[in-house]
Amino acid sequence: MWWCAVVVAVVVRCGSGCGGGGRMVVSTRFFTDFTPQASFDIKKCELHRLEAGPSETAVLTREQGLQYYRTMQTMRRMELKADQLYKQKIIRGFCHLYDGQEACAMGIEAGINQTDHLITAYRAHGYTFTRGVSVREIMAELTGRRGGVAKGKGGSMHMYAKRFYGGNGIVGAQVPLGAGVALACQYQGNNQVCVALYGDGAANQGQIFESFNMAALWKLPCIFICENNKFGMGTSVERSSASTEYFKRGDYIPGIKVDGMDVLCVREAIKFAADHCRAGKGPIVMELETYRYHGHSMSDPGVSYRSREEIQEVRSKSDPITMLKERMLSNNMASVEEIKEIDVEIRKVIEDAAQFAISDPEPPLDELCNHIFANDLPMEVRGTNPWVKLKSVS
Repeated sequence: MWWCAVVVAVVVRCGSGCGGGGRMVVSTRFFTDFTPQASFDIKKCELHRLEAGPSETAVLTREQGLQYYRTMQTMRRMELKADQLYKQKIIRGFCHLYDGQEACAMGIEAGINQTDHLITAYRAHGYTFTRGVSVREIMAELTGRRGGVAKGKGGSMHMYAKRFYGGNGIVGAQVPLGAGVALACQYQGNNQVCVALYGDGAANQGQIFESFNMAALWKLPCIFICENNKFGMGTSVERSSASTEYFKRGDYIPGIKVDGMDVLCVREAIKFAADHCRAGKGPIVMELETYRYHGHSMSDPGVSYRSREEIQEVRSKSDPITMLKERMLSNNMASVEEIKEIDVEIRKVIEDAAQFAISDPEPPLDELCNHIFANDLPMEVRGTNPWVKLKSVS
């Protein structure tokens, strides 16, 4: 049992009727124990080629709830700060923000192991964080600084960590790479799985279906996940896809459709999918129904193909962070004061990271061609002397 002494002071300023005009009366209330865990009914998943699916009940401990809240709120604040720095022209180039979709990244991490593998598309900041990279390194990478996770040379779309393979800029190209990682897991017999993520905008790519075919033939331990945020760039799913049931797109591969705005739904679905893969049953396709609050990228205002009212309605009814917070507060798993304290801490972390990302030096020019090849090739081959390279080729 979690035993905590949380003191809430209610301060009332008395008027002349209290006698003494400005006296303060303090009423103190004690909460001596929080609920250590609670069970929640979650939305039933739609299934394809499966007789049974993920659990419709999720158990959440207080410790897990606080961890999920802290992680998702950090992702949210990090993206909002990136938005601000981009508008100040401190972050330049491509920048695709993840706010609104935090339950997807957090739920996936909560349902697999850190020893499992993950690869995603260019909306990668959230996964870079859940894979263990600090906010400081992510922000510095966004500003192109030496202290960034890719030493300032990758930017928004190219961030990496142990067992995290990006951040990939070519639409859908990460999916066959993820299938290859799953093949390596199978070959090594390490009981690990690979999560390969793509968006609804990439769901019609031919290479995705080729990957499905190979993964099914070889029974690869791969979880293919379509993060369906309803718009591929500025095109709605209804206008881009003859079938919007992305979880059925694997045809001969089992599929699950999940509420991607609920971290507990995502967690339970991923646990189910990972168990399916680890049991040697082959791949599984998952569709996470979610929503991005920003436009496709920072160059897209996001309101020409959808209304501000639509975005606000999703925020008010389905926000993943608000949903988790309300669950915890209504079940006495946390206090309002505790949540506020976490928010203050996160804001400080984000501000400190932003200051570092602004002040850290850019990478030196003589390092710009490093990390392109696996071995140490001569400098002229690596790009510093193109004339020598051309002469040697001729």
